[in-house]
Amino acid sequence: MGTPLVCPACGTGGGLKERFCPRCGSPLVYAPGMAGRPREDDATARARKIHPAYADGEPVRVATAQNQPEAELVQGLLLESGIPSLVRRSGGFDVPDFLAAGPRDILVPRGGEAAARDVLGTPRPPAQRAPARPWVRAMAVVLAVLVIGLVATGVIAAIAGA
Repeated sequence: MGTPLVCPACGTGGGLKERFCPRCGSPLVYAPGMAGRPREDDATARARKIHPAYADGEPVRVATAQNQPEAELVQGLLLESGIPSLVRRSGGFDVPDFLAAGPRDILVPRGGEAAARDVLGTPRPPAQRAPARPWVRAMAVVLAVLVIGLVATGVIAAIAGA
């Protein structure tokens, strides 16, 4: 009967426990004419599409959608490229009467960030600025102390003059 799974790209066979072709890395599919193959539920079908290299790391935001349906469309695009994603409500926005309304953040694992940005065409985040030099921080502290001292002097003079 042969192996239950085959690679659609190179024809290499694989067992039911394998997800990707050992030769070319393509996702394995059921062999044509495989009788009695088990039916996959939606979660299993989605998990088969995810490329393991894109599933490593902490979640990072790669895009923002205007509402839930748009976020689900973006998730579908990412999944077709093998990139897992997560949708969450954007911070500071809540519309309890309209559960599908409001902006959503699309998060992917750090390992899939570059691929997700390529698929979606979103720009890379700007590099973080270097911390201020020590003399700039010292000047800021001196200025803050001077302002507080002037305000305190004005308050004391107003109280003494009254």
